[in-house]
Amino acid sequence: MEIGPILRAMTRNKLGVVLIALQIAFTMTVMINAIFIINERNRMMARPSGADEANLFHFTSIGFGEDYNERIVVADDLAMIRQLPGVVNASTTNAIPVSGSGSSTGVRLEFDESQPSVGVAIYRTDDQLINTLNLDLLAGEGFTESDMRYRSESGATLADKTVVSRAAAENLFPDMPLNQIVGETVFLPGGVEVQIIGIVETLQAPWPQSSLIERSMIVPEMFVDTFSLYVVRTEPGERDRVMAEIEDLLLTENSNRVLRSLRSLEDTREETYRIDSAMSTVLWIIIITLVFITCMGIVGLAVFGINRRRKQIGTRRALGATRPEILRHFMVENLLITSVGVLVGAALTIGFSIVLTTNFNMPTMAWYYTPLGMLALMLIGQIAVLGPSSGAAKIEPAIATRSV
Repeated sequence: MEIGPILRAMTRNKLGVVLIALQIAFTMTVMINAIFIINERNRMMARPSGADEANLFHFTSIGFGEDYNERIVVADDLAMIRQLPGVVNASTTNAIPVSGSGSSTGVRLEFDESQPSVGVAIYRTDDQLINTLNLDLLAGEGFTESDMRYRSESGATLADKTVVSRAAAENLFPDMPLNQIVGETVFLPGGVEVQIIGIVETLQAPWPQSSLIERSMIVPEMFVDTFSLYVVRTEPGERDRVMAEIEDLLLTENSNRVLRSLRSLEDTREETYRIDSAMSTVLWIIIITLVFITCMGIVGLAVFGINRRRKQIGTRRALGATRPEILRHFMVENLLITSVGVLVGAALTIGFSIVLTTNFNMPTMAWYYTPLGMLALMLIGQIAVLGPSSGAAKIEPAIATRSV
C-alpha cells in the first residue's frame, strides 16, 4: 500500500485531522495521569495498618458527675469487656490507626532539643494494646502492668518505655539490626528519656496522607480526664454481635457517662478514605467519558471522509482494489492520525506528570505508563474506525458510474 495517497487524502481535511489528533493527545494526557493517580490512591488505601481490622471496633466513653472516677471505671470496663464471650482483648488508647485523629511527637537520639527530630505518631495506651490490635512483635517485648503511668494534665510524657514500629526504628537507627535497636534510648520533647523495649512490624499513624504514616510509637500512659477511647478485638465472626451488646452492658455498669462513635475499624477506614475512593470513581468516569468522546470523534472523521470519497472508493474498486485493501487504507489513515496524537500526548503526559510531582507532592510516574497509554489509545482508535472502514470496504464498483 502507498502511504502517499493516504497522506494526500488527509491533507484535504487538515482541520479535522488536527482536531482529532489534539483530542487524542488531550485524552491520553488526562487518561494516563488519572490512571496513575487512581493506582496511587488504591495503593495507599490498601496499605495494611498492622491491626486486625476485620475483628476490631472502637467507641468513646465520656463520664460526668462529681463521683465519676475514670481510672476505676476504665479498669472495671476493661475487666468486664475482656470476660465477654467472643472477646479476645480490649484496651484504652488516645488514637485509632487510620482514623484521622491522633497525636504526634518528635523523637531524638540525643538530649539536646536543638538537634533534628524524627516525627512519629504517639499512641498513649494501656499495657495490652499490642495484643488487642494483634500487632506483629518482631523484636523485644511488650509492656507489663507495672509500666503503666497515669496523669490528669497534659505535658511531658511520664512513661519511660516504648514500643516502636519497624519504620520508626529503621528511621532512627538506619544502620542497626532490629534486635540491637531494642534497649536503645531515645528522647521525647521536654528531655523525656524512654527506652525502646520492643519493635512491631507495622502500626500506621492515624493520618493516611501524612509522611509519617508508617512511623509510630506506643507508650504505656493514660490520661485521666473523663474521656476514654476503647478498642476491642473479638474472635472472627463475633465483632458485630459484641458491638450490638456492649453499649447496654456498659451503661448498665455505670450510667454516669455517654457512649459515642461505636464503629468497626473497617468502617473507620472506609470513612477515612471516602474522599480518595470518590476521587477514583470520578476519575474513572472522566476517563471513560473522554475515551468515548474521542472514539465518536474518530468515527465521525472517518464517516465524513468516507462519504466525501465514495465515488473515489468505487473507482478504486472498479480498477481492481479488493475490500481488504480499502479496509486497510482507512485503518492505516487512522493509525497515522492516532500516532501523531499519541506522540503529542506523550510529551504532554510527561510534562503534566512533572507538574504533579513538583507542585503536589506526587510520586514520580513509572516509565511504563506512557508507552502503555500510547498502545492503548492506538488500539482504541483502530477499534473505533473498524466499523466505518468496513462500511467503506463494502462500497460496490458500480458507484463510480453514478453521478455525484
